[in-house]
This record gives sequence, structure tokens and C-alpha cells, in this order.
Amino acid sequence: MNRNPENGHRLRLISYVVIIYLLLAFSWWAILLYVKNNDAFYAKAAYMELIQKGTQRVHTSEEFYLTSEYTELKRKYEKQELMIFGEAMVFVLSLIAGIFFINRGYYREVQLARQKKNFLMSVTHELKSPLASIRLVLETIQKRDLTDEQKKQLTESAIKENDRLTSVVHNLLTATRLDTMYQANLELMSLSKVVKDEISRMKMIFTERKITLDCEENLPELYFDRAGMISVISNLVENAIKYSSITDEVRVTLSGAHDCLQLRVFDNGTGVAPEEKFKIFEQFYRSGNEETRNTKGTGLGLYIVKQIVLAHQAKITLRENTPKGSIFEVSLPLKIKNGPKDSIG
Repeated sequence: MNRNPENGHRLRLISYVVIIYLLLAFSWWAILLYVKNNDAFYAKAAYMELIQKGTQRVHTSEEFYLTSEYTELKRKYEKQELMIFGEAMVFVLSLIAGIFFINRGYYREVQLARQKKNFLMSVTHELKSPLASIRLVLETIQKRDLTDEQKKQLTESAIKENDRLTSVVHNLLTATRLDTMYQANLELMSLSKVVKDEISRMKMIFTERKITLDCEENLPELYFDRAGMISVISNLVENAIKYSSITDEVRVTLSGAHDCLQLRVFDNGTGVAPEEKFKIFEQFYRSGNEETRNTKGTGLGLYIVKQIVLAHQAKITLRENTPKGSIFEVSLPLKIKNGPKDSIG
């Protein structure tokens, strides 16, 4: 559904007008009710005083004010007065709560619209850029008389751009599956082998980057979704590469803990600002403005990681690296509750 910020602003303005009208109308009603309650009390008290003076039960107003009948009458109308003020306070608090939720909903809509705009801009760039590069390579090979070595270099460049395009499309398809019904195909296998194979593949793609793997030996097998875990590894490593310089090392470790296996990805990049630590796993979220950002991406990678990790009843933690950068730690339980074949959506 398309969200127009102008429509949202107009609806919020109309909501404020309605709330202010209701507040004024209820305030007027409460004041009238309070005045009528006071008038009724004084009229009733005057009538009772007249009756009691007529029957010679009291002789002065001071004596009447000390009678149990007047005290009971006063208590009754004071109780009604408190009820009026109580209802007024509940109504005012409800209106304040309404304003709060309207504002929160509006700002969420604005934020989501901004993130979707950034997402569309980044996806357009991520799809067009490798396609343009591949086209340029093909045109160069077609129009120029190149040596075998030059053809080989251009072909390798085209393959890298194709891999990049495939990665973007894969993330888009995975995000779509996560939004509908993702079923983790849990199988008992070696996570060590999957990690080693995926890191080897990524080293071939990112030949200019130093990617190291420290994998503990003789780790136990566990139930996990192979395709999902490959997506977790590749997205975390690509994220580390994206937000660190070409000279920085990206380090991956896999080790055993008490009741889980821990996969960690270290980078020496800029790190994550404290106010963004809880936002980076949101769908479409990317820090900064798409028009001024230098890093590539669609804002789906870490969202996909978080959803797949949750589907494995695991957890992901973001820590600060020393002296700079970030550590993403995925803790995978050795035993999954309710059996390995459960569908987790």
C-alpha cells in the first residue's frame, strides 16, 4: 500500500482538530455538570433547612449545618462532584494517550516511508550497477582486440558482478519468504564444514580482502537449515566487508560453548552508533541518507540474519570490537525445543 506523507500529515491534523473539539466540548459539559450539581446541592440544603426550621428542629443555619441530614447530603453531593472530576480526568488522559499514539503512529509511518524510499533507491542502484558493468565488459570484448589475459581479467570481473547481482536477488527472495512463511529445513550436520565451505567461496569472490577463519576442531553436529545458515554467514561477512576499509581484516571464528556453538564475525570498521544498535536488524533500515551514503546494500542483510537466527531458536548479539569495529555473535543451541523438524515461521 502506498503511503503519502502529505496524506498522513493531513490525517494527523484532522485528528488533532477532532481531539481539541472533544476536549473543549467535554470541558464545557463537565463545567455545566459541576455547576448544576452545586445548584442542586444548595437548593436541596435550603429546602431541608426550611423544613427543619418550620418543625422547630433547628432555629439557626449554624444549627442546621451541624445536623446529620445536612452532613449526609453534603457527603452525597461531594461524592458526585468527585465522580465528575474523575470522569473528566479519565477523559483528558484518554485524549492525551490518543495524541501520543497518533504521533507515534505518524512518525513510524514517516520512518517506514523513508526507509522504503531508501530501499528502492538502493535496490535500483544494486541492480543497475552490476548489469551496467557486465554490459561494459561484453561490449569491450566484442569491440576490441584483446589478449587472452585481458579477456580473462574482464571475464573474472563480469563473474564477480554477476555474483553480486545474484546475492542481491537472493536477499530479495529470502526477505519475501520471511515476510510470508519461512520454514527452516532442519537437518543434523556439521556447521564447521558449512562455515569452511562458505568462507572459501567468499574468499574467491572478495579476492582483494583478507578474510580469516578460526574454527575449533571436533565440534559436535547440530540441527540447522543449511541454506539459511549460508545466508547468515554470507550476509554477516559482506556486512563486515562493507563497513570496513580494504586494508582491514575480517575475522570469522566458530567455537563451542556450554550448550551451543558460537559463530562470530569481527571487523575493524566504523562500528555501530549506540542509538542504531536496536535498529540495524529492522527491515529496510540503513543509517544515513541514501543520496549521500557511500556503502552499498539494500537494508535487508541484517534483517534476514536476525529472522533466520530466530527461526533456529538462537540469538544474535552485537558487541564492540577493540580497538574499533563490531563483533556479531550468533549462538546456536545444540538442542532445539519441540524437535528438529518443527516449522518455524
